Amino acid sequence: MIRAIVYGKRGRRYGKGFSGEEFKAVGLSVKEALSLKIPVDIRRKTRHDENIETLRRHLNLASENLKA
Repeated sequence: MIRAIVYGKRGRRYGKGFSGEEFKAVGLSVKEALSLKIPVDIRRKTRHDENIETLRRHLNLASENLKA
């Protein structure tokens, strides 16, 4: 399961989903992400590099699984 990292007052934790800005950085729309079963948190506006890297890795693995 793919999970987003968020930062709050108590430090780092898992969030409810990825932000729209993180999807834009990867080249996905929110509708495409939902169709791929990737969690979306529409309240979040922040963009974290580690979440972008996680999304890229997940999309690469998904495309490799489709090819095989």
